[in-house]
Amino acid sequence: MTIQQALISVSDKTGVLEFAQGLAAQGVKLLSTGGTAKLLREAGLAVTEIGDYTGFPEMLDGRVKTLHPKVHGGILARRDLPEHMATIAQHGIPTIDLVCVNLYPFAATVAKAGVTLADAIENIDIGGPAMVRSSAKNYAGVAIVTDPADYAPLLAEMQANGGTLALATRFDLAKKAFTHTARYDGMIANWLSGLEAGVESQPEEAAPVPSIFPQKLQLAFDRGEILRYGENAHQSAAFYRDTTPLAGSIAAYSQLQGKELSYNNIADSDAAWECVKAFDAPACVIIKHANPCGVAIAGNLRAAYEKAFQTDSTSAFGGIIAFNGEVGLDVVEAMNARKHFVEVLIAPAFSAEAKAALAAKQNLRVLLVPLGRAVNKLELKRVGGGLLVQTADDFSARADGLKVVTKAQPSAQQIEDLLFAERVAKFVKSNAIVFCGGGMTLGVGAGQMSRVDSTKIACIKAQNAGLELKGAVVASDAFFPFRDGLDVLAEAGATAVIQPGGSMRDEEVIAAADEHGIAMVFTGARHFRH
Repeated sequence: MTIQQALISVSDKTGVLEFAQGLAAQGVKLLSTGGTAKLLREAGLAVTEIGDYTGFPEMLDGRVKTLHPKVHGGILARRDLPEHMATIAQHGIPTIDLVCVNLYPFAATVAKAGVTLADAIENIDIGGPAMVRSSAKNYAGVAIVTDPADYAPLLAEMQANGGTLALATRFDLAKKAFTHTARYDGMIANWLSGLEAGVESQPEEAAPVPSIFPQKLQLAFDRGEILRYGENAHQSAAFYRDTTPLAGSIAAYSQLQGKELSYNNIADSDAAWECVKAFDAPACVIIKHANPCGVAIAGNLRAAYEKAFQTDSTSAFGGIIAFNGEVGLDVVEAMNARKHFVEVLIAPAFSAEAKAALAAKQNLRVLLVPLGRAVNKLELKRVGGGLLVQTADDFSARADGLKVVTKAQPSAQQIEDLLFAERVAKFVKSNAIVFCGGGMTLGVGAGQMSRVDSTKIACIKAQNAGLELKGAVVASDAFFPFRDGLDVLAEAGATAVIQPGGSMRDEEVIAAADEHGIAMVFTGARHFRH
């Protein structure tokens, strides 16, 4: 299909002048609207305004400009049906072979402080989506361009093929166009559905911030990789990314080397990365089956790694390791000295020497992820016939927010260790018990049906690693329902505990702590993780 006439009408004018110049250079006639037409004309291009083309001026403050039979007839007429072509010829309607459109900036408008409902409504595009959908529906005869990233490739294809674009190209553009309008409408639906009842009667006043839980939730993700399989070999899987992934999220990874990532690799890597970036000091996190089996902070990454590995060297085998700073050769040498088999290694940077040393491990997956503190605003979990949606657990205890509930008062060092332990427990599957001391985990009990069993397992883990629990501190992700867990950790030698509190038996648990001479602080915030 040869491109002879193009209609260009864009809000985002990035690269559009160069695209129009490229089309004109190949003999394509240009139609345009408003500001786009002005831009092209001032650059010396011959362009026909839509109002002159249709014989009707733009009207109703721009609400009506392209909604005209001469526009949509030229787009929608099927080139393979003689009756269609005869009809548009009878009415003097030439074909429009390429439509370049992007839509009013609704997202940018509603992101502004003090935006009114009236402002938002005026930035809902009507003519644009109509042209996009019309063009995409008739991809057999029309190329629809919604993404500035496509400008250069399309010009190159036309240049190489005598001004034509292949059917496969037009079909790909149509798929992208329908996604573009679907997401645009979804964004509008989410915003409007989140508004409170009654706002419609005061459209000129600043609209209240919409609920993050709209009545009708529209989601949009882009497929990245097709994975080898899911959690198990008989399951199929793919990795989808947010349309605008958060800076510092695992979705922003670039893989430097190694085998393809699996479903479980990505899930565990996310757990490791979210945990390690929670620390300001040089930190190392080792994850196995979504649980931290070793976490430590130190003066440098090598020392942090040595301490994290020491927590549970057995579970660390085949695990995921994440660092929150540049990995140097010393870290790689420490891993090699321990003959530590690792599935995935993650960091925000790697030295040239580290990269060279890691290259010898061809199967090791090495991920580079920019460091960022942001977390997803919403967490999603699919259940049968529905979707659970919640805000992220972004609470971390602070020293000035702790409530001491025992006779024994925690020392400054104990408070520092307690805050470290609480931060780790946040990333351990419930029920979670974490023994810590000296900036490292000493024993981790995860995912048990009873809290006392998690406490016992944490003690066993420390014993297996040859780590001393006398003088350790303990974090619990939720309250102790009975004193039995407190008795176990006291017997192991713990001297301070951090927990949310809130149990019917808090007084019983506090009394047990006093009996054992243990300092206990409440945070008021639970960290269940399922």
